[in-house]
Amino acid sequence: MSPASFSVSIPQILDGAFDAAGVRDYLVRAEELGFEGAWTSEQTVGGAAMLAPLELLSWAAACTSRLRLGVGVIVSSLHDPLQLAAAATSVDRLSHGRLDLGLGSGGDFRPFAAFGVARESFIASYTEGVELMKAAWADGPTVTFDGRFRQVDGVSIPLKPVQRPHPPLWFGGGAPKALARAVRLGDGFLGAGSSTTAHFRGAVGTVRDELARHGRDAGGFRIGKRVYLAIDDDPARARRAADEGLFRIYGALAARFGDVAVTGTPEEVAAGIAEVVDAGAQTVLLNPMGVDVAGDREQLERLHAEVLPLLG
Repeated sequence: MSPASFSVSIPQILDGAFDAAGVRDYLVRAEELGFEGAWTSEQTVGGAAMLAPLELLSWAAACTSRLRLGVGVIVSSLHDPLQLAAAATSVDRLSHGRLDLGLGSGGDFRPFAAFGVARESFIASYTEGVELMKAAWADGPTVTFDGRFRQVDGVSIPLKPVQRPHPPLWFGGGAPKALARAVRLGDGFLGAGSSTTAHFRGAVGTVRDELARHGRDAGGFRIGKRVYLAIDDDPARARRAADEGLFRIYGALAARFGDVAVTGTPEEVAAGIAEVVDAGAQTVLLNPMGVDVAGDREQLERLHAEVLPLLG
């Protein structure tokens, strides 16, 4: 098993008032325990009452000093590229250059009409949007861009990210064209938590083939995966916790995913994470399925004390 780094998810679902003290303590503890980063995800519309990712990361920046702050992924096909680029720049500035930005097109099941996006051209619009974001981050006080969907003529954008030429861009997706796009446009690929380890292994193979085809240095392209997990000395109880957690996030759609969560005793969870690393993950985003911040904090402590030491 090759070396991998480990990050954690930030509690993001609200079932009541925001537990500022609990989330702050969770982030501080994750930093103390040596995790590489803390990540969010995005669900603008859907079943979960989820805080917006970049806004939460800007709050997290004030609670931490070392953790990388990531979002995996923003469905950028539903965002205005210049506004999204500006928001990402602000988080990168507020965190002194600690942002990792994940982007995805979303599937064709998205409610595109609600966002003023044409379903038949959302992929082309999404790809062009990424290029416009890069133009907004480039050196120079003004931006000119002549695209199919957007025309920008000498617009002033003076604020640039700390990280140059821009924060690391991670791309989601699982289809071959999406993986090719990740290699062509991005700095990393992040496998979804809703995909199985077997599916992720196949995606990694495609990514590596694309890296070779484009003559890109594989060492400069990061591969990661979100892993939903539940640790419990009672494996059946762990499985129920994971199933309930997936339903909270995805609703009925979770029934389509199959066996994606890693659950069970510390030894069983360690074995499941080891399989993800063996499949090619260099960054593992550990996503506890606690029912609240306190539950995620308990899982965080068990990950550090009982699971990660088994991985060597």
